[in-house]
Parts: sequence; C-alpha cells; structure tokens
Amino acid sequence: MVKKILAKCYIYLILLLLYAPVLLIIVYSFSNTSNFSWRNGFTFDAYVSIFTSSKTPQLWAAVKNTLIIAVISSLVSTVMGTAAAIGIFNLKRRARAVIENVNQLPIINSEVVMAVALLILFTTLNIPLGYPSLILGHISFCTPYVVLSILPKLQQMDPNIYEAALDLGASPAKAMIKVVLPIIMPSVIAGGLLAFTLSMDDFIITQINKGAASGINTLSTFIYSDARIKGLEPFWFAIFSIIFVIVLTVVLIINIKKDKKEKTDEKSN
Repeated sequence: MVKKILAKCYIYLILLLLYAPVLLIIVYSFSNTSNFSWRNGFTFDAYVSIFTSSKTPQLWAAVKNTLIIAVISSLVSTVMGTAAAIGIFNLKRRARAVIENVNQLPIINSEVVMAVALLILFTTLNIPLGYPSLILGHISFCTPYVVLSILPKLQQMDPNIYEAALDLGASPAKAMIKVVLPIIMPSVIAGGLLAFTLSMDDFIITQINKGAASGINTLSTFIYSDARIKGLEPFWFAIFSIIFVIVLTVVLIINIKKDKKEKTDEKSN
C-alpha cells in the first residue's frame, strides 16, 4: 500500500515538474505583462495583440513558413520512414542491428554538428538555402524518429499474417498495403505527428540552414530574433498557450479514438 502511494506521488511530482512551466505561461498569458505580474489585471489583450501588433505580418509569415516546412517534411519523412522500417525489419539479424544503429546516429548526434554538416552538404551540392535546404534538413532528422516509432510495432506483429496473405493469393504489394499497413498504421500516425512536432520545434538546424538572404523565418527563429532585442513580449505567451492547447487537443482526440477502436475490436473478438 505504501509503495503504491509513493509511486503515485513520484509520478505526480514528475508531471508537476514537467507541466508547471507550461501552466504558468498559460496563466500569465492573461496578464498582458512580460514580467509575470498582474498589474494589468485579467485581460485578453495579449491574445488580441496577436492580430493587431505591428509584428503581426511577420508573425503570420513565420507561422506560414513553419507549417509549410513541417507539413512537407513530416509527410515525406513518414513515407520514407515507413518504407525504411519495413525494409529494416525484413533484414537478417546482423544487418538489421547495424542499420538500426546507423539510424540512431542523427538522434544521438549533436544537433549543431548535424546542422553544420547539412550546411556544408548543401553548399557543396549548390542546393539553394531557403525552402529546399530547410525541407531537406528537416526530413533528414525527422525520418529516424519515424523509423523508431514503427519498428516496435512491426516486431510485435505476427509474421505469419503476411505469409498467410501471400498463400491466399495476394501479391507482395497488395499484402503489404491490405495487411501490414493497417496493423502498423497507429505507429505510422504517431511517427508522422512526432515528425511534424519536431519540425515545428526545431531551431538550430533551421537557423543555420535558412540562409540570411532568403528572408525566411519560422516561429522558432522569429521568436529568437525578436526576443533577443526586446525580450519576450506578452503576445508570445498567448502564442505559446495556443500551440500547447492545439497539440494537447490533437493528442487527446487521437488517444480517445484509439481507445474506442481497441474496445470495439475487443468486443468483436
């Protein structure tokens, strides 16, 4: 009994440490101050200033750039990562271990090193800095995460299911699309969402590879350039709060749908 109470207290403490800063940002987004005070009382001025500030055009341009890069890179990363995960899973044990270790290099490697390496590669190949370099750069570091998201699901899958589909007359491509993909689809979606989030969140690779002449800013680089001059203005707290609420809502919807599907499958079985 005591162990269970201590375990729950430990979990609640970790959750508090993780989410307390985010909750503080949400709370102070209604104060319209940047020094964490309530001298202006409770107000929605910070949210209104998102649309009325002098920086609104730059902000929405950064949001548009962020979404364009995140959507394209996450879609490509999801397709490439899914194909790569299936290919890695079907390799022999020794070759699979080698490729899995290689796949983890971009994850454990320093992001600064990867950003500079990508810049050298783009310069050597004469790839223009801007949208092309940013999309390629984001694909390069998002794809390994998609692979890692899908591989455990493939390892849990019964390999006889694919063989049974082949024995029943399905071609390898049809068996892959009709049998394997539906089984691993939750992991594919999770990997795609992770890639999208990582792309939106990235700063170092984006900052180094966007090119000064391109004039492209994402949310992360725009926040950096703006906060470096005047510090974080109140409307940034409102933006952070909106982003957190949107991400939390999407995650909750996906998990609720997943739970309902699992319950439906259990009842049908």
